[in-house]
Amino acid sequence: MASSSGPEGPSSLLGSTVRRSFTVGRMNLVIGTGVSLLYGVILSVIPGGSFATVLPLLLPVMGSIGGIGAMLVFTNDRTKGVFEYLIAYGVPPQQIFLNFLGAAFVLLTVVNVTTLFAAVGIRLALGYGVPLVFAESVLAYSLPMSYGATALCTSAGMYWTSLSSPRQGMNSPLGLLPIVGVAPGLVTLLAAEAAGPTLGVYVAIGAVVLVVLLAVILLALESRLMPRERLLSPA
Repeated sequence: MASSSGPEGPSSLLGSTVRRSFTVGRMNLVIGTGVSLLYGVILSVIPGGSFATVLPLLLPVMGSIGGIGAMLVFTNDRTKGVFEYLIAYGVPPQQIFLNFLGAAFVLLTVVNVTTLFAAVGIRLALGYGVPLVFAESVLAYSLPMSYGATALCTSAGMYWTSLSSPRQGMNSPLGLLPIVGVAPGLVTLLAAEAAGPTLGVYVAIGAVVLVVLLAVILLALESRLMPRERLLSPA
């Protein structure tokens, strides 16, 4: 729960939310980081172009899994009435919304940075070198898709949770919601592989543009679709 700064209300919420997201979502973070590292290591020790083409496509999929912890904390806080306390102290819904989005980005960054450092380090240690196309793919696709898909997943999850009574199963971030984050990267991976090296580039770029655009639209509509009443406990 956020720390207090006296009668003026809660201080910055991000640090507390990030810490709790690491704790609550540690299993998702371990799975996302572990699987991403496994593929990163395997692709790093294989000579050839698979390192430069496959790993950038995998990063957004695993990163989105690692970022789910922030949504789990959001659901818990709404159920326990934490947002009622924050709103009573004058914290606007927009700040709460962006706070959890920032926490999801922190978790995602841990997965991507850990994988990239390990994979590139192993590649250099083995003397294979890092192709320029790998850096271009990471900057042009992996990072935008990772943050875009995570923003889309987190935004959709907060709308979804706020419109319903959270419980275990399909109506929870533990149900179908992770698919919202994983699907863009996974579908792009399969489509790019099917399209081949030349057309696959255009498939990846188009997917990034579409996912980022959808995430931006959800963020822009947040103040209209997420009034204070949506953040109150359903109990």
